[in-house]
Amino acid sequence: MKFPEWTKPALMGVGAGAIAMAVVGFSWGGWMTSGTAAKMSSKDSMAATAMALTPYCVQKSQVDPNSVVVLAEIKKASNYQQRGIVEKAGWATPLGAEKPDRALAEACLLALNKNT
Repeated sequence: MKFPEWTKPALMGVGAGAIAMAVVGFSWGGWMTSGTAAKMSSKDSMAATAMALTPYCVQKSQVDPNSVVVLAEIKKASNYQQRGIVEKAGWATPLGAEKPDRALAEACLLALNKNT
């Protein structure tokens, strides 16, 4: 079977167009793979959970008998040590969890610094 002479250039054009479209779509068009979408969704849901639990963390800090000592320790500590202090105090440990949540500790720290 013999194909028409224009078939090869047409197929090459279609292939080049598909490649160009994919490059433009993923670079500037906002396309993404399912793995990237899942990572973004997970990150957003963790942030939303932390924001929802921030009042719980702040309340936990207010009823803690050692809160004055812990808050003073937070004020003296450097920025990268402050989250660890909140975690160690137990304020960023949600009900039923065994260990503190990092995102919750950061959100709680922001709320505590805003209130003081």
